[in-house]
Amino acid sequence: MAVDFRFIVIGRGMMGAAAAKYLARQTDGVAVIGPDEPDDRRTHQGVFASHYDEGRITRTIDPDRDWALLANRSISRYDEIARDSGVDFYREIGCVVVAPDGSDYLERTRQAAVSLGVETSLLDEAGLKAAFPFFAFPDGAAGVFEAKGAGHISPRSLVKAQSMLAEKAGAAIIRDHVVSIRSEGGSAVVRTAGGRSYRGEKVLLAAGGFSIAQNLLARPVAMTVYGRTVTLFEVSETDAARLAAMPSLILDVPGIHIYLLPPIRYPDGKFYLKIGGDPDDLALGDEMEMRAWFRTEGRETVRAYLERIVEALVPDMAPLSISTAACVVSQTQSGYPMIGYTSSPGIAVLTGCAGTSAKSSDEIGRLGAELLLAGRISEQGYSTDFTPQFR
Repeated sequence: MAVDFRFIVIGRGMMGAAAAKYLARQTDGVAVIGPDEPDDRRTHQGVFASHYDEGRITRTIDPDRDWALLANRSISRYDEIARDSGVDFYREIGCVVVAPDGSDYLERTRQAAVSLGVETSLLDEAGLKAAFPFFAFPDGAAGVFEAKGAGHISPRSLVKAQSMLAEKAGAAIIRDHVVSIRSEGGSAVVRTAGGRSYRGEKVLLAAGGFSIAQNLLARPVAMTVYGRTVTLFEVSETDAARLAAMPSLILDVPGIHIYLLPPIRYPDGKFYLKIGGDPDDLALGDEMEMRAWFRTEGRETVRAYLERIVEALVPDMAPLSISTAACVVSQTQSGYPMIGYTSSPGIAVLTGCAGTSAKSSDEIGRLGAELLLAGRISEQGYSTDFTPQFR
């Protein structure tokens, strides 16, 4: 039976848009299906994405070498993506990982950086205070600082850039969302909420947390989706200028694991310092719970918890307002993205961000494209094989 497209990517987020770009650069007949960002998320009834935001940490330094390698390879292509698309999405202001001096977390972070040839600085408690006077770190803390090739990205702008490059390379962009994928007559058929059907030789599901949606796959991926609450502290132009040298931060001390981004200008023209790191988990069991969650502003208990951390961590900052937003993270059994085929040779998955894949999305998307083009991912220095699990 004739197909509409050779390859169909489902999901136009950071990983899906990257996969579509790489596919379209190597073959004709590529489509990527995914909606635009809704005008008002509070009244939106469709699917959502966590990239509707302006700030995500990017860095190689990570205690897990595979995640460090995914990030390092993606970051090395940021300049090319920005140049070819004309979209500015990356600010190199460095990233520091802070934990108790002598901790295994810091040592593994340092070793992963060394193994990849990434230049870092080791800072003791006094060194942290001298380098970053705007932070008040806990006593006994130390840090690994990556000055080059680290900072933060705008996930919204990165998706725009990748989508533009995919379309420029010949991919068709279909602004809809898929409700089912099935193997029929030797090919894969996807049906959309808009009532359309498309047939492809192969389909790649890259729908983030919504990859668990009921009826999307005949056998759902084994993935748990958690609701997360981020808190945004509006700062004055004066404070934003004063904190301009602030790097992105990951703080891992007993009882606290958070990330913090320096003041970033958002579409409303205001500067916001952003923090995330829920103290407990809120599991979202199905698609309807996810949709409902995205329409909220998150949890008040998490906001209060994160406010206390920022008050102690950045004591000299006087926020003009404090607000929250909802997003999700998707955890897999392996702790890595799932990149592989379902029981059908024409249907594959590219999902499972673990809350840390924004920075790595270009490389993850490239691996997804390779999977469809070559039928498998070749050996490329990763210790994991990204094998997907299903319920």
